[in-house]
Amino acid sequence: MIVDCAVYEGGVRRDGELPLGMACRASQADGAFVWLGVVEPSAEEFDAIAREFDLHELAVEDAIDAHQRPKLELYGRTLLAVVKTAHYVEDEQVIDVGELVIFVNPEFVITVRHGHGGLGPVRERLERRPDLLDFGPGAVLYGILDRVIDDYETAAHGVDLAIQDVESAVFSAERENPAERIYNLEREVLEFHRAVSPFAAEVDQLARGHFDVIPPPLRDYFRDVHDHLRRVGGQVGGFRELLASALQANLTQTAVRQNEDMRRISAWVAILAIPTLVAGIYGMNFDHMPELHWRYGYPAVVLAVLMACVLLHHRFKRQGWL
Repeated sequence: MIVDCAVYEGGVRRDGELPLGMACRASQADGAFVWLGVVEPSAEEFDAIAREFDLHELAVEDAIDAHQRPKLELYGRTLLAVVKTAHYVEDEQVIDVGELVIFVNPEFVITVRHGHGGLGPVRERLERRPDLLDFGPGAVLYGILDRVIDDYETAAHGVDLAIQDVESAVFSAERENPAERIYNLEREVLEFHRAVSPFAAEVDQLARGHFDVIPPPLRDYFRDVHDHLRRVGGQVGGFRELLASALQANLTQTAVRQNEDMRRISAWVAILAIPTLVAGIYGMNFDHMPELHWRYGYPAVVLAVLMACVLLHHRFKRQGWL
């Protein structure tokens, strides 16, 4: 359950691995804080952490339940941040949405991960920046959000390529119908939008200094994160419009192709109606019919039928029906 547990002091990680109780006591020293990483804990497993760090019971419920909306809530001195992660699966053209629950306190940071979105690279990157880590737990929150939004941009690029592929299929000469792919992409983009859009206002609060756990020197960093998040949000909104246009264009293309098929069928029916009519007339077996006993009657009728069919075929060809 616990992926990593470390104490940071002066922007530098203390050597060695610490058990939970010792890490909690070490974080109470001036200028030190604990960063504890947890993955998909059960209620019983997380109970020990909640008692050790005195977490609010409502915040604990949010950490265990992996179906929260993106939000920021303050419980005493502890800031609770719920963030959605996004990973684009190219082979399946789906967005794997996970969840991060982050407890930020002047003495500790606890990250609870559900689904995709490992924070090992974030920890390694921040440990190479002691100047940032020296600002305390707020710097950890910045590093996590920065990584999450970078993943948003990567996922948005993957969706953009998928939409371009769908648009090519819509206007392709091949007679395929990508409607199902468009609907699937719309569903993925809608879920992506639900992950990205609601959190923009929350990050703006962090950038404006509404929470004491974010020191003033970090606000510029959060403003940069907010700008990136707004850009991704604009992209996702554009994706929804593009997919709606692609679906409408696909329906139009389908209607045009059906109309072309009906015209082609109607043209051939009209051409075949001529020999059918003549055969029906001469098949009535009357004794007195025009040219019935003439030696050249049969070839003349066949030639007349062929000429009429060729003439109709030429007319339909010129009009674009064939």
